[in-house]
Amino acid sequence: MTAMSWPDHLLSLEEFERLPEDDSRRYELQEGVLHVTPKAAGIHQRAVKRLASVLDRQLPLEWEAIPDVEVVIVSSWPPVVRVPDVVVATAARIDQNPNRLYAQDLLLAVEVVSPGSSQTDRVVKRHEYAKAGIPGYWVLDLDEPVTIAENRLHDGGYKSHSTEGGVFRTGEPFEFEVELESLVRRGGAGIG
Repeated sequence: MTAMSWPDHLLSLEEFERLPEDDSRRYELQEGVLHVTPKAAGIHQRAVKRLASVLDRQLPLEWEAIPDVEVVIVSSWPPVVRVPDVVVATAARIDQNPNRLYAQDLLLAVEVVSPGSSQTDRVVKRHEYAKAGIPGYWVLDLDEPVTIAENRLHDGGYKSHSTEGGVFRTGEPFEFEVELESLVRRGGAGIG
């Protein structure tokens, strides 16, 4: 086993792109700083899979939900690259088969809170995604009761509304509803 030499400086987007492929961890770039986190646990992955599936069934045909894709939030120095748990982008853009998306490609980004990601998901990414102009940002917390914070872009910042347990419904940026508990319990996602 060979040890990877870790960068000792802020990375450019080009240097980030040259990192070796490694599906055992999640790599993000925050203002040039490489952040490495473990892959999510089973319930987290179940919720991501189900949410993406329910989104796909309810989205207008021109939109598509994709899990676990790199998104360039800031391409200028110092760059920011995030990997939201689920994104919604145009099906036409996905059909182009890009290695990564850009913030302007997204209608929605969704993060599922994991141990160690709460502040990043609720504060840092919320600020980054709003500044990048992503119209919708949802933060899904899987602790009982399952909660979703819906953030809608308004005047350069997000206005937030939370739904705790039960059915989450929204009309922005598209009509959507899902039973929150069904995203984590065995047996499938309800509604849609």
